[in-house]
Amino acid sequence: MMAVSRNDTSVLGRWWWSVDRWTLAALLSLVAIGYVMMLSASPAVAERIGASSRHMFLARQVMYSVLAVGVMVAVSLLSPRWVLRLAMLGTVGALALTAMTLVVGTEIKGARRWISLPGMSLQPSEFLKPCLAVVCGWLIAEGKRTPRFPGLVVSFVLIGIVAVLLKRQPDIGMLAVIVAVFLAQVFVSGINLFWVMVGGVGVVGLGVLAYTLHGHVRMRINRFLYPEAHSNSDGDFQIRMSLEAFGNGGLLGRGPGEGRVKDVLPDAHADFVFPVAAEEFGLVACLVILGIFAFVVLRGLLRLCEERDIFVSLAAAGLLTQFGLQAFINMGSSLRLIPTKGMTLPFVSYGGSSVVALALGMGFLLALTRRRISRMEPGT
Repeated sequence: MMAVSRNDTSVLGRWWWSVDRWTLAALLSLVAIGYVMMLSASPAVAERIGASSRHMFLARQVMYSVLAVGVMVAVSLLSPRWVLRLAMLGTVGALALTAMTLVVGTEIKGARRWISLPGMSLQPSEFLKPCLAVVCGWLIAEGKRTPRFPGLVVSFVLIGIVAVLLKRQPDIGMLAVIVAVFLAQVFVSGINLFWVMVGGVGVVGLGVLAYTLHGHVRMRINRFLYPEAHSNSDGDFQIRMSLEAFGNGGLLGRGPGEGRVKDVLPDAHADFVFPVAAEEFGLVACLVILGIFAFVVLRGLLRLCEERDIFVSLAAAGLLTQFGLQAFINMGSSLRLIPTKGMTLPFVSYGGSSVVALALGMGFLLALTRRRISRMEPGT
């Protein structure tokens, strides 16, 4: 615990006594768990792909995590007004870079989602998620405050632009998360129940359309619904190994470094890090990880019950929905609860763009939920 006096009026002192320290501690604990999992899972993956060093992924993850923690703390120092400004700037920049991926992006497995940079690949759409949640929250809130301002319409148009870009890449999973977060914000804003039902029907329709038009979406859903008919596919192999890892781990696991699934799973350090944790540390460790995610989401939502600023409520609700939904998708995929989707486990899986973008989003959340003497004025 930092020794900071309550009488300290410096920027750090005011931040320390106003930030949600429990949520910050929970997020930092996920980063620490990520370090442990990289020590366990990444050397086997590095050897299998013929990397120059067994600890290549670990070294990179240390760098990404240090950067992520720095970003999260720095952003959490901002006022809600500056959070909005940064989110607007980030939305414009991420939209431009996402559009660039269609022209100069690196194609991996048939999708153009990344821009190659020296030493790493950047996925701009990862930064769209937190920035868009804040911007859409402000648009909806401003529409509530100023009836003549078409905030909801503008936000729908913005989501439509993002949908076109992500469909062209294609990245249907990312699009689904962004749409789900936006619909959650619309629901929280108090929209008429009829329009909620219309939105639900629309989402189902979009799902059917994606199933019809995109072969990889259809393949993943069919593999989930009819696993016996796809028992020889690579995707089914990963799921079978994942479920086997959960069975092998038992209650307390085989022990650190003793797991075997990481030797055969291609993404044992990334999308399938949860099964590695299950095999080596057991059900207890999985429940601890699950509990930390639940704690962050539920604590955040409970704090929002006391929030009087509609912008803060909508933006933070979107960020919490995004954080919890991403964790659920990762864990649910590895347990075959839902069709597989390549999405990282927040702060635990290996990733550059993903970790930094998540840190940006959680920095926004910590900044918005800080105890404030004076609230934002309408329209700021």
